[in-house]
Amino acid sequence: MNGRKTEIPVRLCVALLSCALFSASVAGAGNWPHWRGPHFNGSSEEKNLPSSWSKSDGIAWSVELAGCSAATPIVWDDRVFLSGVDTDRDMLLAMCFDRTNGKSLWQHDIAEGIRRDRRSTFAAASAVTDGTVVVFFYSTGELVAFDLAGQRRWRRNICEDYGSFAFLWTFASSPTLYEGRLYVQVLQRDVSVRGRGSQDKKNESYLLAVDPKTGKTLWRQIRPSKARAESREAFTTPIPATINGTNQMLVIGGDALTGHDARTGEELWRWGTWNPRRITHWRLVPSPVAGGGVVLACAPKGDPIYAIRPNSSGVLDDGAIAWTSEDTVMEVSADVPTPAYYDGDFFVLNDLRRHLSRVEPRTGKVKWTIRTPGRAKYEASPLAAAGKIYIINHDGEAAVVAAADGNILKVIPMDEPAGGEDVRASISAAHGQLFVRTTRRLFCIGQ
Repeated sequence: MNGRKTEIPVRLCVALLSCALFSASVAGAGNWPHWRGPHFNGSSEEKNLPSSWSKSDGIAWSVELAGCSAATPIVWDDRVFLSGVDTDRDMLLAMCFDRTNGKSLWQHDIAEGIRRDRRSTFAAASAVTDGTVVVFFYSTGELVAFDLAGQRRWRRNICEDYGSFAFLWTFASSPTLYEGRLYVQVLQRDVSVRGRGSQDKKNESYLLAVDPKTGKTLWRQIRPSKARAESREAFTTPIPATINGTNQMLVIGGDALTGHDARTGEELWRWGTWNPRRITHWRLVPSPVAGGGVVLACAPKGDPIYAIRPNSSGVLDDGAIAWTSEDTVMEVSADVPTPAYYDGDFFVLNDLRRHLSRVEPRTGKVKWTIRTPGRAKYEASPLAAAGKIYIINHDGEAAVVAAADGNILKVIPMDEPAGGEDVRASISAAHGQLFVRTTRRLFCIGQ
């Protein structure tokens, strides 16, 4: 079942990497509080995670869900939070389950209407928690916070505050909680599309900071862009990183990667030399990921990955590029999944050409690459923990890969999707267990 392993050369573009370390604060050891986990990079320190199971064996519990969604399970202590839908009632849901037995602790109806197009629902964004509040965000603009017991703290709709989202398809971006602030980004078209967005003025792209205790706006940083048409749209999530001693929020989309002061939203630096012709269809899905002194920016539609060294301020030129994967090395690319950073390396899941690769941050050298098993696409982002990489494809086949050498340890069928539904939610890990969301079930795997 193993794919072919190869050593692939990667072109160094400009200079040696900075030795500065990038990091982000960890919230709640053993928990999975954010879509990309406690380190905002798809990794966890969990040690004893399962390598083999089935839909009936090795399952702590599973519960039926009322509809399909791409939102990842979020875990804090003995609670699992999940955004979702009730298809029969056409209702958006906020859910909480007991991690120990799968019992529903609370569920709230958020709003009627679950989808605009066939590709996704309005509940694609993952929830986020800091152990005090849990915040749910929906593609309708609804932003709702509850305490862990399920009592609503506050509610607002940012479309009512700042205008509807100007996206060709359905907008989705997960919120981020970091150092006492809630961050939401909206990177959208400057003009309306298919009646979406403002009709009488330019739409603004922005990074929004909200007080998680009250829901009130702390600041809104307008983010300009030179991109055109769909290239202004991003389905990415703001990612925290400490760069050269400064806590920053990384934002990617609209032909640019930017770093913002996490306290004020001020733009500190910007890089965007990768689309000089201003191609109009470069919508971005993978979020940035920091590690080993660089920030990865994944160009869309099979184009290369860029490793950026943001060691200065202002507008950065090509000198900020540490390396980029060769145009001919199509294995190292990512159109939808966000790479993981783990054990000192990046793990890049190529959904278009169906490869998983381990890449060295300092040089861009590919240590191994394998072909992903099965016939379906892998659009969910990889989980890296316990010496393994966990991925899942549209058909619900979960693959367990050894991080050290790329050996495929197990492939586990978890679903049989029907009616055009696909498995898109990433696998999460917490307290020695895995949490897998298929089209109509949530599984807790492990003791």
